[in-house]
Amino acid sequence: MHQRLAHIRNWIFDLDNTLYPASANLFSQIDAKMTGYIAARFGVDRDEAYRMQKQYFLGHGTTLAGLMAEHEVDPHDFLDFVHDVEMDVLEENAPLAAAIARLPGRKIVFTNGERLYAGRVLERLGLSESFEAVHDIHAMDLIPKPQASAYAGLCAAFGIDPNQSLFADDMARNLAPAKAIGMATVWVDNGSEQGHDADRDFIDFTCTDITAWLHDILEDQ
Repeated sequence: MHQRLAHIRNWIFDLDNTLYPASANLFSQIDAKMTGYIAARFGVDRDEAYRMQKQYFLGHGTTLAGLMAEHEVDPHDFLDFVHDVEMDVLEENAPLAAAIARLPGRKIVFTNGERLYAGRVLERLGLSESFEAVHDIHAMDLIPKPQASAYAGLCAAFGIDPNQSLFADDMARNLAPAKAIGMATVWVDNGSEQGHDADRDFIDFTCTDITAWLHDILEDQ
């Protein structure tokens, strides 16, 4: 194990564009569904719907959080619609499953998506048995990353000591609250949309592929 990570006992991973590459374009399907949902809900064209979607995403952390805050959108209706996507773009990743199995301690998925959708993704990737639990948007009381309460709730739910934990996410801004409470942070810089936050001081490690990075730290002596 990499010396800087010898103390880690809780390995926490985002789901979308982290446990699979952004190039798989699964989340682009969800992105398009969100645009379509907004267009139908507000009777606007797709360009305006897309503009609204990104405004909510940047201002509230997720599109759903913005829709709930500003328009009282039913989260179950929204999530059911946008997560109804095909998984055939994902492939089983046996090397990732093997690397996760070698990590010492607990492994948890921490996602702004919902549990049933996460389960479908993990099954497709061959990771159904790799994680102790999925801490989803409902477990966060619908208050998503990067809100501080999401991280506090995760730690409380699983009795996690942040100082013995690592969090990996493709959204750099989602790492700042994790670092603030003592977690080590990994930015999976694989081309995901980032927003406007240019500060990266809260990032401990950067990689472009989580599978390769995990094998690298496990082989580091």
